[in-house]
Amino acid sequence: MTTRTSLSIRLATLLLLAAIACRSSGRVYHDTDMDFGSIRTVAVMPFSNLTREAAAADRVREVFSSALLATGGIYVLPPGEVARGVARAGVALPTSPSVEEVVKLGSVLKADAVVVGVVKEYGEVRSGTTASNVVSISAQLLETSTGKVVWSGQSTKGGVTLSDRLLGSGGEPINRITEEAVDELLSQLFR
Repeated sequence: MTTRTSLSIRLATLLLLAAIACRSSGRVYHDTDMDFGSIRTVAVMPFSNLTREAAAADRVREVFSSALLATGGIYVLPPGEVARGVARAGVALPTSPSVEEVVKLGSVLKADAVVVGVVKEYGEVRSGTTASNVVSISAQLLETSTGKVVWSGQSTKGGVTLSDRLLGSGGEPINRITEEAVDELLSQLFR
């Protein structure tokens, strides 16, 4: 085997490993008995924040709400209306409401479904001397007549890539990565 062929094989293997490392997770749950076309109004609850970035959950919730509204098929209740409904329904922990609280919230807000989410990673990640942004979120859609989870998905975008390492770039801006992660979540929901 020539040196050039050996180098080509090593480079191809390295690129394949980089592509595998950058792929997003694909764990999605869809309730097969649910008619998703019947959902017209959705309340997006405050997201849980498992990161060090204090505003991460609010930022991701805003991007998620805007993207969901932009689909044109669903009305997303404004955050203030959701907060008022949470107070009126007596929801103890808005980031993870109980089944009974989801049902009560649905009747107070006249919402067909409630979205809850978790921001698992948000911000800069380092690998050696290279830094880049990463966003990892998961979300669930609960229908308000029973409080049952009818959809669940997750997405991770960003991170240190091969080009970041080779070129020393700082990666994509955090807002663009957040939008990509949310877009992937919505594509999982509407598939």
